[in-house]
Amino acid sequence: MKNFTLLILFIVLISSCKENTAKKQQYKQDTTSYVNPFIGTGGHGHTYPGATVPFGMLQVSPDNGISSWDWCSGYHYTDSIVAGFSHLHLSGTGIGDLADILFMPTNKQVDLTINTKNRDSLAYKSTYSHTNENASPGYYQVFLETPKINVELTSSLRTAYHKYTFSENDKQSVVVDLGFAINWDMPQKTAITIDDEYTISGYRFSKGWAKNQKVFFVAKFSKPISEHLLIADGKQVEGNSTEAEKVASQLFFDRKNSNELLVKVAVSSVSIKNAKENLDAGDFNFEKVKTAANTLWNTASSKIEVETPVDSLKTIFYTALYHSQIAPVTYSDKNGQFRKENDSIVTAKNYTAYSTLSLWDTFRAENPLLTFLAPEKVSDMVNSMLAYYETKKILPVWTLYANETNTMTGYHSIPVIIDAYKKGIKGFDAEKAYEAMKQTMMQDERGLNFYKEYGYIPYNLLDESVTITLEYAFDDWCVAQIAKDLGKEDDYKYFLNRSKGYQYLFDSKTGFMRGKSEDGKSWNEPFDPKHSNHREQTDYTEGNAWQHSWFVPQDVEDFISLHGSNDIFTNRLEQLFTESSEITGDNISADISGLIGQYAHGNEPSHHIAYMFNKANKPWRTQYWVRHILNTQYNVTPNGLSGNEDCGQMSAWYVFSSIGFYPMNPASGEYEIGSPLFEKSTIKLSEGKTFVIEAENVSNTNFYIQSATLDGKEFNQTSISHQQILKGGILHFVMGSVPNKKWGLTKSNMD
Repeated sequence: MKNFTLLILFIVLISSCKENTAKKQQYKQDTTSYVNPFIGTGGHGHTYPGATVPFGMLQVSPDNGISSWDWCSGYHYTDSIVAGFSHLHLSGTGIGDLADILFMPTNKQVDLTINTKNRDSLAYKSTYSHTNENASPGYYQVFLETPKINVELTSSLRTAYHKYTFSENDKQSVVVDLGFAINWDMPQKTAITIDDEYTISGYRFSKGWAKNQKVFFVAKFSKPISEHLLIADGKQVEGNSTEAEKVASQLFFDRKNSNELLVKVAVSSVSIKNAKENLDAGDFNFEKVKTAANTLWNTASSKIEVETPVDSLKTIFYTALYHSQIAPVTYSDKNGQFRKENDSIVTAKNYTAYSTLSLWDTFRAENPLLTFLAPEKVSDMVNSMLAYYETKKILPVWTLYANETNTMTGYHSIPVIIDAYKKGIKGFDAEKAYEAMKQTMMQDERGLNFYKEYGYIPYNLLDESVTITLEYAFDDWCVAQIAKDLGKEDDYKYFLNRSKGYQYLFDSKTGFMRGKSEDGKSWNEPFDPKHSNHREQTDYTEGNAWQHSWFVPQDVEDFISLHGSNDIFTNRLEQLFTESSEITGDNISADISGLIGQYAHGNEPSHHIAYMFNKANKPWRTQYWVRHILNTQYNVTPNGLSGNEDCGQMSAWYVFSSIGFYPMNPASGEYEIGSPLFEKSTIKLSEGKTFVIEAENVSNTNFYIQSATLDGKEFNQTSISHQQILKGGILHFVMGSVPNKKWGLTKSNMD
C-alpha cells in the first residue's frame, strides 16, 4: 500500500511538472496578452486603439469626431462619443489627417442631408462607455449605447473586418460617410456606387496635410442590401451611383435570420479595381481573422522577450513593441501598384512600398529597432524612399500617402539608409542610394543653399536655423560614411568636413548652440535658453536651446572638446536635468513635454542625450538618468506616454533602453550601454541565434552596473556593436545600488 501511495504521488508530481512546463511555454508565447492599445490614447500620446496588423495597410479604429490636436489619431480616451469607424489612421503624430472611409452602424433612418460643421450635428453619432470597450492587438470592441449595437473590428494586411451585433428586431443599417473629416482634412471629390446587392465601392479624394490623397475602396456585406439612400452635397439622389464633394449613403439590411451583420473593406491608392483585388477572398469568418491577427502580433511581439516579476513592466514593454511595429504602413497593392506624388502609377517589383514615413522622429530609434524586429522589411522601406527619389530627385522628409509634407527638419531618410547599409541589410542598390543621398544634400531647397554657402544657416535668413544646421551636419556625416565605403574619397572628405558645421554655432561662453548671423560673428540677441516660439521666429524646432544644443551624435568627442573638458561638459549635461522646468515665451511649443529639468522626453530631440555621459567618462550618470526616464515617463494608463508616440519612436526608446542599450548615433551601427530594467531580455536573431542580456540583482534601487561579461569574458566598455549582437551570445551585468565609477572606463576614453 505504501509503494502504491508513492507511485500515485510520483504520477501527480510528473503531471504537475508537465502542466507547469506547458504553462511556462504558453506564457512565453502569449506576449500579446500584455499589450494594452489604450496606452497613449490619453494626454498627448495621440495613439489609436483600433485594429491593425504589423505594418498593415488598414488601421480600422473609432473616431470621436473632434477636430483638435489631442484627437489627431481620431480618438482620445477622455471622450465618450463616437462618430464612426474609419479605415486609415496616424499612430501618435501631431498631425490631423486621414480618418478616411467612415462606417457607422445604426438602428434607424437618419438625416444625412444636414450640413455637418461639427459632430454635434451628426445624426448617427453615439455615446459609449469605457466599461463596454476593449482592445487587444488586431482587435477592437465597443458597445454603442444610443443604438445599442455592439461593434467589433479586426484586420488582415489589406482588409478590415467589421462585425455589428444589433438588438433583437432592430432595424439593421450602416451609414457610409465620405464627407466626414476632422482636423486639417477636407474632401475634394467623393463617390459611392452600389455595385450589387452585397457590394459597394467608391473613392475619396481629399486635401489636408497630404495635399493630394486618393483612396479607393470596396466593401462587401454578409447580407444583401435591401434598400439604400444616396446623398450628394446635402441632397438625396436617385439611382445606384453618385459623385460629389461630399457623398454619403445609408444602407439597410434584412434583419431576418441573424442579428449580426459582417462587413469587409479594402482600399487602394490606385483604383477601385485594385481595391477589389486587395479584398480578402472567402467568407466573413471574423473569429478566424481575429485569431490570425493576434498570431501575427504574437510573433511580432515575441522578437524580444523579457523576464521580470513586475507585470506592469511587461505591459509597458510589450505595448511599446506593439506600437513600434504599426508604422510605416503597407502602401502598395497586392499586384505591387501604388500611386506617386505626381499621380503616376508605378509597380513595386520584388518589394512592398510603404507610406507614413515619419523620419524626423523614427530615424533616432524606431528604424534602428526594426533592423532587429523586421529586418526583412527594412530594405523595402529603403526602396520606398528611393522610389520617391526617382520622381523628385530628392529623398523624402515625411511622406504620407505618397505626398511629401516637408514636415520637420533635415533629410533623415539618409541615416535610415546608412543604418541599413552598415548593418549589412541587402535588397537595395547601394550605389543608387548613394546617388540619392548626395543629390539630396547638394540641392538648394529647405535652406541647403545657405548651409552650403556659409557652412551653417544664418538665423536672419531662415527660421529654426540652429536645429536645421545641426541636423544637416549629421546627415552630411552619414553621406561621408557610405562615400568612404564605396571608395569615393573626394566626396568622403567633402561631406566629412561639412559635417563639422555644428562648430560654427557653438558658443563656448554659454555652452549652447546659438543662432549666428551671416557675418559669422554676431549671435542672435537677446538670448534666453529657455525661450520657445513654436515654428516661427525661432532658432530651434519645437524646443529651445537647452533641448537642441546636444545634437552632435556623430562626433561627441569633438563636441566635448568644444566645451573644454569632460567635467565642464558633464556639469552642463547634469544641469539640463536639474534646471527648473520653466519654459518662457508667448507661443511655447506644445511638443515640449515630459520635462525633467529642461530635458523634454516628450519630443524626439532629447532622446539621445542621457547616453552622452558615456562619452565623457561618467557612464554611471547615463545609468542614473536612463533609469529615471524609464521610471517616470512611461506607465500603463492612457496617459502612459509623455508626448506624441510619433509612429513608434517614443516606444522604440523604451524598448531599447529597457533592455540595456540605445543607438545614440543611429547611423553608426553602435549602441551605448544604459541601465537594463529586466532580469533577462532575449533578442531572437536569424538562424535560431539569440542575444541575451542578463541583469543580476537588478531592482528599483540596483540600477548601477557593477561589472559585465560578454560570453563569459570581461566586458568593460560602454558600447556594443550591431555585429557583435548578431553573432549571438550572453551579455551579463551585475547590478548594484551604488555606482561603480571604474566600470566602462577603458584607457581609450580616459582623460
